[in-house]
Amino acid sequence: MENGDVDRTLTLMWRRALGVPKGSRGPKQRFSVDEVIRAGIAVADEEGLPAFSMRKVADRLGLKLMSIYTYVPSRDELIGLMVDEVMGEPGLPPHEGGWRERLTVVARQMWDEFHRHPWLLQVEQSRPWIGPNGSDRYEWQLAAIEGAGFTDLEMDQTITLIGDFTWASARADVAAQRAAEQSGISDAEWWAVNAPVLDRLMPPGAYPISGRVGTAAGEEYNAVRDSERSFRFGLDRILDGLALMLSSRN
Repeated sequence: MENGDVDRTLTLMWRRALGVPKGSRGPKQRFSVDEVIRAGIAVADEEGLPAFSMRKVADRLGLKLMSIYTYVPSRDELIGLMVDEVMGEPGLPPHEGGWRERLTVVARQMWDEFHRHPWLLQVEQSRPWIGPNGSDRYEWQLAAIEGAGFTDLEMDQTITLIGDFTWASARADVAAQRAAEQSGISDAEWWAVNAPVLDRLMPPGAYPISGRVGTAAGEEYNAVRDSERSFRFGLDRILDGLALMLSSRN
């Protein structure tokens, strides 16, 4: 990546604050950068990130391939712009309640976002772009626990922990949904078909603990897993641990 690309991308990220960057001499561009980003989001929503390409975005807009690069330098930069754009979709509601309730809202917002745009789970996050929506969100997330008793470093680590847990939980849920869609049958239907074979391979008493737990879970979930419930359970346990850490200091 050239230094000019970095400067160009940051300028595009903050285009609403800096003003629309001026392009090179030539015909007036048919679309705005915002329209290109929205087209990119639509393509990613429909096809996922592995199949995402600049050509598909160009085709969606009725542009020639090379024309799309006059708006955004590359595929990676466009994805960064798309990520920051969707971060601004839900808005940032005023914080209410205590820090536990606030962090629950923080996690739920990310969970919902991952399900609206599953391709976010496929984005390389090792060095994210610093855009306006991402910056606003991080400030809002930190404000959820401001004054709760965390050190500054713990505040950052807490938000990272909640984000990583939500990402992993949403990724498992989306993968399970995709597997069901691709197979064309539900978990309950799969078990009904394969139960006779499993009964022969796993006779009563062979796995007493897992058999008991698995039966209870299957009857409750009517599926192999309940990702939504697992997400809520795990989040509550994380919050319990943070509460214990804070209370130990009193």
